[in-house]
Amino acid sequence: MTDVGNFFNSLPFFTRYWFALSIAFPLFGRFGLLHPSYLVLEWTAFFRKFQIWRPITAAFYFPLGPNTAFAYMLNLYFLYNYSIKLETGLFAGRPADYCFLLLFNWLTLVTAGLALNVYLLMEPLILSVLYIWCQINKDQIVNFWFGTQMRAIYLPWVLFGFNFILRGGGFEELLGILVGHLYYFLTITYPQERGGSALIQTPQILYDYFPGSNRAAGVGIPPAARQRPAGRGGHSWGRGHTLGGD
Repeated sequence: MTDVGNFFNSLPFFTRYWFALSIAFPLFGRFGLLHPSYLVLEWTAFFRKFQIWRPITAAFYFPLGPNTAFAYMLNLYFLYNYSIKLETGLFAGRPADYCFLLLFNWLTLVTAGLALNVYLLMEPLILSVLYIWCQINKDQIVNFWFGTQMRAIYLPWVLFGFNFILRGGGFEELLGILVGHLYYFLTITYPQERGGSALIQTPQILYDYFPGSNRAAGVGIPPAARQRPAGRGGHSWGRGHTLGGD
């Protein structure tokens, strides 16, 4: 138990609680401590029965069984790996901005889930964060199964294709990709192309609640590796290193 406690305490703040809740709620449902039907996102129960906890539990719950255990463990791996990379990479010293990213993606997925009858939000929320990291680190080489290597930009689509072909799914992954792309466009792509500020901003209340050491960076600042450094005397001074990489 000491080792488990040390492991969780070593995780960055938001990844720690996201990871812990993504273990707790599936286990609660698996062992009958909470009935799974009360943990999913369902339009009638949310609006007519005022079961307002459902958008929250749907982000952490995943049905556990012999046919879903592998997919669940894969989700935990991607959550652990890519949330840490974002929180300690691009968003290092900016907890309010990372909190806003998670809240924006979650609220967008809740809205889409209620409209499209998507009952579980764990997979699309994880894929949205993975997609953002992959966009920031497009050219970085990542590992997939059996030693397969690819550029990071292709990883979300490989996961979508994998689930579409082998599991007969893929819609949740596609939804997560679209939500991640929306955040990336509003906060990074648009300011880069138009030279202005991000179209969405982290609310002041989050800065007050999660003060950071680098608020001046703000949401929408392009990753340093994608900015062109200023040359002196016609010389090139290099490209630097990719943020969020291993």
